[in-house]
Amino acid sequence: MEQRILGRTGRPVSIVGLGTWQLGADWGDVSESDALAVLEASAEAGVTFFDTADVYGDGRSETLIGRFRAQNPDLDVTVATKMGRRVDQLPENYVLGNFRAWTDRSRRNLGVDTLDLVQLHCPPTPVFHSDEVFDALDSLVDDGAIANYGVSVEECSQALAAIARPGTASVQIILNAFRLKPLEEVLPAAQAAGVGVIARVPLASGLLAATYTPQTSFAENDHRSFNRQGEAFDVGETFAGVDFTEGIEAARQLAALAPEGLTPAQAAIAWVTQQAGVTTVIPGARSVQQAQSNAQAGKAGPLPEAYLARVPELYDAHFRAAVHDRW
Repeated sequence: MEQRILGRTGRPVSIVGLGTWQLGADWGDVSESDALAVLEASAEAGVTFFDTADVYGDGRSETLIGRFRAQNPDLDVTVATKMGRRVDQLPENYVLGNFRAWTDRSRRNLGVDTLDLVQLHCPPTPVFHSDEVFDALDSLVDDGAIANYGVSVEECSQALAAIARPGTASVQIILNAFRLKPLEEVLPAAQAAGVGVIARVPLASGLLAATYTPQTSFAENDHRSFNRQGEAFDVGETFAGVDFTEGIEAARQLAALAPEGLTPAQAAIAWVTQQAGVTTVIPGARSVQQAQSNAQAGKAGPLPEAYLARVPELYDAHFRAAVHDRW
């Protein structure tokens, strides 16, 4: 699979990585054996970038990745984790003492002395404008606790603020065929600054796989059930913030243009990888089959013009009014 340099980290990563929220929690139950099998299948398929967070299953996702890496010591993989969601979301909680405690816990979970990449996990907007916060992150690098730091954001304005910081190695943001705003300013700014872009929610929580119907239901402990109106966290993390029924219809129309040899999900992932400025995209997988299928999207050729043209048409018709100015 193609490798791209992840911004200021200088590290090559696969253009399709693996998001591991689902291996921790909030996507229904995934057994430890299934989680480890997903990690193994992804690595075998050429994935060299795993994304996790300290709150995914209260550390379960990190711990499983740590176990997998210990079992495969020769595997060359970059692991990005996140911190900041273990406390009330107040700017005053984003301080060096908490950063040290959180990264120490993640180092133990992942079984490493130095974390490859730590991202602030969608913090409040004032955090992105605090010199003290970024000075604290620089201190963690100086101490050797982390090799690099980045941010995960909800809003494009937050991404732009972080990109302007000289120590920011990467920005993680929602980007998919139903969320196009990052194409306007965030991706060009990241390219110009040499900052990596990690694209998350590439399938709009599965909508772009084009397998859902209005009657599709999800487990109680799946965020696609309990966060549809933003009850637990930002609603943009669930179905990319779009209306479920409207998303089903738009996904059906786009899926009809997926080129031969690619599933609708693979085409949607490939579309993200082919946007200028994207370093890697991190679809999740709950099974070996999903992991293998997602990775295969990283080997897709250029998508047909009809598919590329339909994406903005569908966005304008179905989603722009609802999501463009919100995030």
